[in-house]
Amino acid sequence: MKRGIVVIPTYNEAENLPLIVPEVLAQDERLEILVVDDDSPDGTGKIADDLAESTGRVHVLHRPVKEGLGPAYRAGLRKALDLGADFVIQMDADFSHPPAILKELIVELETHDVVLGSRYLNGITVVNWPIERILISYFGNWYARKVTGLPIADSTGGLRCVRRELLEKMGFERIKANGYAFQIEMNYRFVRCKARIKEVPFFFLDRTRGTSKLTLSIGLEALWIVWWLRIADAFGRL
Repeated sequence: MKRGIVVIPTYNEAENLPLIVPEVLAQDERLEILVVDDDSPDGTGKIADDLAESTGRVHVLHRPVKEGLGPAYRAGLRKALDLGADFVIQMDADFSHPPAILKELIVELETHDVVLGSRYLNGITVVNWPIERILISYFGNWYARKVTGLPIADSTGGLRCVRRELLEKMGFERIKANGYAFQIEMNYRFVRCKARIKEVPFFFLDRTRGTSKLTLSIGLEALWIVWWLRIADAFGRL
């Protein structure tokens, strides 16, 4: 693997971004970062621009409005490929995805097409979530597997490392989902492409700075998108 770009979508992550960027860049000299900011009112975009100037390994994609995780990732993945990435990593800005795991993802990508960070591969490795949120997430993954048949323990997770060739093959720009259901649909399309998939367990740490972007509408989208995927696939509409 030659050159990797870590796509980090942001909205009001001014506290986290200056901390996570140097940690990510320290993991591998081949890594660069693409910050996809949805016009954060707290100045995250300006911080990203300053980091780009000071490090030389950070790119910034400014989007005019907040549209959700899916549109941000679709735009970010397209930009990363346009920048010449050989592989792309998706991760959050809030340290729930520990930067140290990136080394393992990159090693595993040598023999796989996509490597997923998993919270549920070896039991439940989630730290500092209230029990009700853990149960909703865990059984949400069970529900997604039952409806779609996905052979993935953590289909809603947002930490992944993907070869350029797979991103180009899967047609990520056709992904319909906008919220966290984006993660389910992306994994579903990986499986349809017969990708070599590897899950790597990690400890998911709840954020200590900033606020979660999870809303009721995002959760509801994940409930119906799995049925849409199953039906659309059956009728050749994906």
